[in-house]
Amino acid sequence: MQYSVRTPDRGVIEYREPKRWLWALVFVFVLKPILAVGLFLAFGNPWLLVLPLVVAFLLVPVLDWVVGVDTNNPPEELVPQLEADPHYNRLLILCIPAHILAVGVSAWLVGTHDVGWGFFIAFAAAVGVFSGLSINTAHEIGHKNNKRERVLSRIALAVTGYGHFCSDHNIGHHRDVATPEDPASSRMGESIYQFMRREIPGAVKRGWREEEKRLTRKKQPVFSFHNHILQSYLMTLVFQGGFVLAFGWPLIVFFIIHNFTAWFQLTSANYIEHYGLLRAKKANGRYEPCKPYHSWNANHFVSNLALFQLQRHSDHHAKPARSYQSLRSLDNLPELPSGYLGMYLLAYVPQIWFKVMDKRLLEVPHINGDLEKVNIDPAKEQVIRLRYAQP
Repeated sequence: MQYSVRTPDRGVIEYREPKRWLWALVFVFVLKPILAVGLFLAFGNPWLLVLPLVVAFLLVPVLDWVVGVDTNNPPEELVPQLEADPHYNRLLILCIPAHILAVGVSAWLVGTHDVGWGFFIAFAAAVGVFSGLSINTAHEIGHKNNKRERVLSRIALAVTGYGHFCSDHNIGHHRDVATPEDPASSRMGESIYQFMRREIPGAVKRGWREEEKRLTRKKQPVFSFHNHILQSYLMTLVFQGGFVLAFGWPLIVFFIIHNFTAWFQLTSANYIEHYGLLRAKKANGRYEPCKPYHSWNANHFVSNLALFQLQRHSDHHAKPARSYQSLRSLDNLPELPSGYLGMYLLAYVPQIWFKVMDKRLLEVPHINGDLEKVNIDPAKEQVIRLRYAQP
């Protein structure tokens, strides 16, 4: 589809969105567990159940490297038309039943077939990796400023039992991002495993705190159906509890592994998105406004298709209401050397992560080697300052 507008100074501006139909490839990722189930039923080999993990952590990083980056931006004059096109929102909404179907088919398989406990655990984790995309779907929908989308985001979050996300992210994270106060912003010298112990409980607490504030302003009780977090948790109980009732207690184990793995995918994204980046504190004690250079960016083509362009994270924080198809590639930003899934693999081995990212962090233009402009883990600060000879 071609968009066009006539402007007084530039004449007619035309633009054809090159990824309009390629965005539908996200369903290849969302429904990957169903493909694994189909292959297992066809060939009986349980190793096929872990195929989604191979796709996520091997194939996608390789494709990111082979295909490369995409720096195409829509003209700003045509962004309103692009945002108003219902095609992009339909794809988001269709992802929700796809997520539910993928988890449902997977739960049916392990509830009705004996795959052995080893493959049971591995498959639960594999499904959880792809269900982590449902949190990203909820993230994109939840930034829309209307009631229908907010409800849909709570349904998407119910897939993994992460119903507090929108309350925490939309208010707390966007306010506190790239500061020591933000549990969802990782610090230089902090491993992903240390970060996880701080981020997951911190997100739950902040989400509840922000929801309590919202309900108090409306003079509504916290523990009631007005509570958006409880609404999503209740949907999780009905959805996942139904499979437990249908197929027995092993499904409890399945969903514990599934949910934790999905949560850890969000933790992995949060860990790499703001690692070590710090907003300056002004004389009045407030932090400077969030700028594009307070987020790590990645323009890798393939993984951005899978993640609704979440990797253009700098522009997302600059303009949170902007839809995924309109997010821009900006110049002179902190750039990740790979797409998110490749960076997750680095993060899971902290020694490699620090070796790659600490040097890259200090080379960010606005930091230029100055540790005073870095969000440092207090437990590692002395070691880091000695390493880089900065008292």
